[in-house]
This record gives sequence, C-alpha cells and structure tokens, in this order.
Amino acid sequence: MKIFTELYQIEEMEPTAVALGNFDGVHLGHQRLIKEAVDYAAEKGVKSAVFTFSNHPKDLLPKAKKVKNILYKNEKAEIIASLGVDYLFEIPFTKAIMTMDPVYFIDHILINRFNMKAAFCGFNYRFGLEAAGNPDVLRNVGTDRGFEVFEMDPYKIKGNIVSSSLIRTLIASGQVEQCKTYMGRNYEIGGEVVVGNRLGRKLGFPTSNLVIDTSMVTPPNGVYVTFCDYNGVKYPSVTNVGNKPTIGHFNKNVETHIFDFDKELYGKKIIVEFLKKTRDEVQFDNIKDLSEQIVRDCREAKIYHEKLAEAEKELSK
Repeated sequence: MKIFTELYQIEEMEPTAVALGNFDGVHLGHQRLIKEAVDYAAEKGVKSAVFTFSNHPKDLLPKAKKVKNILYKNEKAEIIASLGVDYLFEIPFTKAIMTMDPVYFIDHILINRFNMKAAFCGFNYRFGLEAAGNPDVLRNVGTDRGFEVFEMDPYKIKGNIVSSSLIRTLIASGQVEQCKTYMGRNYEIGGEVVVGNRLGRKLGFPTSNLVIDTSMVTPPNGVYVTFCDYNGVKYPSVTNVGNKPTIGHFNKNVETHIFDFDKELYGKKIIVEFLKKTRDEVQFDNIKDLSEQIVRDCREAKIYHEKLAEAEKELSK
C-alpha cells in the first residue's frame, strides 16, 4: 500500500474506488466499508483507496474538546493495508478543507486528485463548509460527473451502532473486554519500555513500564488481565494502569508484569493488549498490603489466561 500525506504529492492518479471517512478506530463497520471498496476495485479493474485525515476534524472546531485517538498512526495504516487497499490518502485536515464548498471538494480533491470513479461512505459521512456535504450531495454530483456512490447503512452488532464514539466510551469506562466485539481485535497500548521505580522487582514482580501518550484514549486506573506482545510473541501478563498512590505521587502510566519471563526490556518496544479489568486502583496502608494484593491479582490473571487457553484449544479441535 502506498501512503500519501499531502495533496500535492498526488498527481496523475489511476482510476480509484475510494472509501471516505475518518476511520479513527478502523472498527468492524469501517472494515466492511473498506472491503466493499476493495472488492469493487478488483471487479472493475481500478485501484482501491482510503481517504482520511491525519488529524481529527473536530479538533479544528472552536472550543471543541480534543478527540482522543484510538489507534496510533502506524497501527491505522497497518490495519488498512491488511484489508488489501492500494492507496491511503492521509492528509492534514485544514481550515481550507473545512470551509471548502462541498462541490468544489468533490471536483478538486476527489475527482482531480484521486481520479475517483466510485465513492464508498457511511450514512453519516459529512464534508465541506458547515458539513453541508453528505451522501446525497455525492450522488447528485456523481450523476453529472460519472462516478458511482455506495452508502452503507448503520452497521450494528448486538443492537448497537458500531462507532468510534462507542469504542472510546468502552475504553474510557474500563469495559475493555467488549472492544473486540466491535473492533475485531483487543484494545492495545504500545511504546518503549522506560525505567520505573523498580519497586515491583523488589517485591518479586518485575514490571515493564510505558508512559501514557496523552493524545490516546486510555482506560481508567485499575488492574487488567493482558497480553504483552514482544518481538511478535504474546506473553500472558497482568497490568496496572494508574498513579501508584500507595508509594507516592506519579503520572499515570502502564505497568505490566509478564508471567514466567526473565528478559530485560528497558528500551525495547512492547504492545500491551487489554483483555479484562479485574479491579480499580486502590491506595493501600502499607507496602505489605500492596504486595499481598499483587499476589492475588496475579493469581486471578493466571486463572483467566488458563481458561482462555483451554477455550482456544476446544475451538481448534
């Protein structure tokens, strides 16, 4: 998949079928829309493309609360590439684009730059000045300019419309076990392991620490059953998200203990995959009480992992 990050980079593009949207979580609804564009492109002999923005459009609205990201940019691109897309147009959302006349947006970006022959969008897709552009505007212009428009109805799972807002709510409220239902994958936090206070090692539970990226949506403080992905291998683990109130005042971080693991990970990149929240973060009266609770947390997480492994064995039979 080839990625374009600026409009001026896109010249003499081959005919494309373009999936339009923010795709900030690339959830199962997004994936279905993108796959429809990919399948259409293969059938018609054109290139498949995804058009999105490198920043969230709502961030340019005056007084709007900054929208937290669900995925890192590289994750977003990797997932889109895995769906068989030829081109990713991921350009900055600017004031010029926000205030652009919808028809001008179609003519000068979708047609002139992308050479779009078919548009794929959700029922709630909006673009241009005052968000006046919508699927109906696309269809009206498409009739005159000669491109097709495919609008996807609300995509529902368990009666809920799948949306990035729903997923942000699940993560922010600690309901991480539900994310896979709507995303097709577990919620993850990744980064480079940094040096912590080494208290976990002293207590017999060495941990790998990640600094919270404030641009990302994060789960509430608490203890979680997790996997830790290092060098492409998933290791059962237990993770504390929080400020470690028992031992002082710290910035919120992610602290993961990997079971039966003795490698040094400082400076290495890991991905922490969240499976289930088991309890809230608590301030204990002393280190002894904290240590005893960590033992219980580890026991509970190990039991969860054992049951998960047994369930996977049954499914593979």
